[in-house]
Amino acid sequence: MYKNTFQNWYNNVTVDERRELDLIKDNDQEIKERFALDLAFGTAGMRGEVGLGTFRMNSYTVKRATEGVAKYLISLGKEAMERGVVIAYDTRRFSREFALNVCEVLTAYNIKGYVFEDVRPVPMCSYAVRALGAEVGVMITASHNPKEYNGYKVYGPDGAQMSPESTKKVVAFIDEITNPFSVKYTPISMDKFPKGVENVALSETVTIVGKSVDQGYFDALEKLSLSPEIVKERGSDIKLVYTPIHGAGYYPVTTMFKRKGINATVVAEQANPDTEFSTVRVPNPENADTLSMGIALGNKIGADVVLGTDPDSDRLGVAVRDDKGEFVLLSGNQIGILLLDYILSKKIEDGTLPSNGAVVKTIVTSTLADRLATKRGATVFNVLTGFKFIGEKIKEWEESGDYVYLFGFEESYGSLIGTHARDKDAVIASVTFAEMLMYLESKGSGVYQRLQELFEEFGYYSESNTSITYKGLSGMSDMKKVMDGLRQKTITEIGGEKVLAVSDYLKGETVSADGAVTKITLPKSDVVYITLSDGQFICIRPSGTEPKLKIYVLVFDGDKESSVSKSEKLMSATKKLLED
Repeated sequence: MYKNTFQNWYNNVTVDERRELDLIKDNDQEIKERFALDLAFGTAGMRGEVGLGTFRMNSYTVKRATEGVAKYLISLGKEAMERGVVIAYDTRRFSREFALNVCEVLTAYNIKGYVFEDVRPVPMCSYAVRALGAEVGVMITASHNPKEYNGYKVYGPDGAQMSPESTKKVVAFIDEITNPFSVKYTPISMDKFPKGVENVALSETVTIVGKSVDQGYFDALEKLSLSPEIVKERGSDIKLVYTPIHGAGYYPVTTMFKRKGINATVVAEQANPDTEFSTVRVPNPENADTLSMGIALGNKIGADVVLGTDPDSDRLGVAVRDDKGEFVLLSGNQIGILLLDYILSKKIEDGTLPSNGAVVKTIVTSTLADRLATKRGATVFNVLTGFKFIGEKIKEWEESGDYVYLFGFEESYGSLIGTHARDKDAVIASVTFAEMLMYLESKGSGVYQRLQELFEEFGYYSESNTSITYKGLSGMSDMKKVMDGLRQKTITEIGGEKVLAVSDYLKGETVSADGAVTKITLPKSDVVYITLSDGQFICIRPSGTEPKLKIYVLVFDGDKESSVSKSEKLMSATKKLLED
């Protein structure tokens, strides 16, 4: 079957594209890898390596996905088609070309579109969906994946990633398209898509937008400052290094720093867009080697903090100086905890903390947040992994008025301060982290010192997260077998720690150690969550876009060494549990 699919592509692609297929026409395994399956489209959209094939990101798979989105909008009616689609893209391979492909399909179906004149990050796409009153948003990005990848994320009218229910409808329309070369589109020349212009027509239905939308986003962020006086007083003296890692964060992050008068030194070698991300191994700011140039510059100028945003600027990586004066990387949980502590402490200090203030985090995020927020007087809500569920809470409370959203974050380096967007926003996180640094310094403290104080107050938390990759075409099915096997086991202890309960989010129930069964109120999801004592946990779940099984371990103890040792022991025991 895959050989027939390959031949269909070979007969229909352009002459230039056929040269790529000529290189693999005698390689059966490569043909199978590219053509045996379609690139999966789920609640996180689709993501894959760039190249020709049904299992790759290319103009044909992008157009096919967009036709599915177009038919979904048509099914909603004329008003939804008029509300249209916002299209944004980052600095990855073919991101701009793929964005143009989206516009071509929308034009053919007479659906209104708004495409940014140049690269913009995820949070600006999310903001623009609501600001422009669009029905859907499309973001071309593969986040922090290696340079070989690109992806396609879809947003709903609330600016959050599209709901599972709506995504299911889009997927049904996509599945109806068995031949990608039958997709209806109106060709648009790249020459008609110049950078630096806005409010001009790209096609009969698509308009190029830019600075006018940006201004609203920047104004919204400006209002989120908690310490404007301190920033005004200390902003020009702060020593901070920032790197966009060749991504879409450069423009918005540096714009906000300039607007607020914050002195930030940018890593010049990583400031410009680069599809190859040539100065790093992987453009992921949670990795030490990715921030190495920023740290080197930080040591050179005597900076206190190094900030780095990923290609679509929805994740923030941070390095701070420890008690020995050396730069150390913070985990996503630690970054979130520090921001949460600053937001709550400053609101308490100013008398502005609402009695119904709420914090939202995912179930795999540090339970230190639960303890800290509860002690400071805020209510904590735990949701499934995926920032769309945090976005759903914001929408729910705006409609009901039951709670006031204060902060949301997940362990994977993403957070949202404010409600201007409904996805992770590393732009406002960068600005707020810089503000927090100045706030702490005004009190004779520092970021690392404050983190240690929180550990002393609540216990030393350690985390150990990893992914097991299942390769080849059988990767997804192999991963499913492991999850199925895990669900068949009775787990009473692991790594010497007593298991209090096992929650199966796919089955929708929690079984306690005493045999009691309770229903889970969150939506069903392929997650197994093992509850240990005192808020410690182990969580196992498949990735939403790749054949990777993710393992999360979070523990705490009386001192750092003991907690680290415990987390390593439990991670080893969990891997063995999955192998047995």
